[in-house]
Amino acid sequence: MVQGEDQDRDTVVWSAPSPRLRTLRRGQVAAATLAALALAIGVAGGLGSGVALSVAVVGVIIAGLAADAVMGRRVRAWGYAEREEDLLVKRGVMFRRISVIPYGRMQYVEVAAGPLERAFGLATVQMHTAAAASDARIPGLSAVEAARVRDQLTSLGESQAMGL
Repeated sequence: MVQGEDQDRDTVVWSAPSPRLRTLRRGQVAAATLAALALAIGVAGGLGSGVALSVAVVGVIIAGLAADAVMGRRVRAWGYAEREEDLLVKRGVMFRRISVIPYGRMQYVEVAAGPLERAFGLATVQMHTAAAASDARIPGLSAVEAARVRDQLTSLGESQAMGL
């Protein structure tokens, strides 16, 4: 445990992605599961074995349910906190990561949204710093919240970089 982590845990207010991100990810898992199910049925049916067909169908359904459970935990693990001097971004289920990004070190902030994200009214905020390994992102924000975070981070980054 990092020294002072308990203190930070009490004072940091974490914001979470939109609940629509879980709906989007659940749809992606369902689509992948259905595609795998169709493939499994085709292969098992081609073999002509009812046992192989049953095993394939049950296996794919179990894998889809497991993927859905893991995906839900991954979505719930994301969070961000805007502090006075820096931005905290947390993620990860098995391996927890918390990135600390000082506002003055941000080079630019962008908002990205693919076609599925746009359909759900979501966007991802991506922060870029001088160190490539320290880039962080916050997925699943509403488009309005993503624009607000981008503008806020840009403003704070400019003022911190100028020493204000």
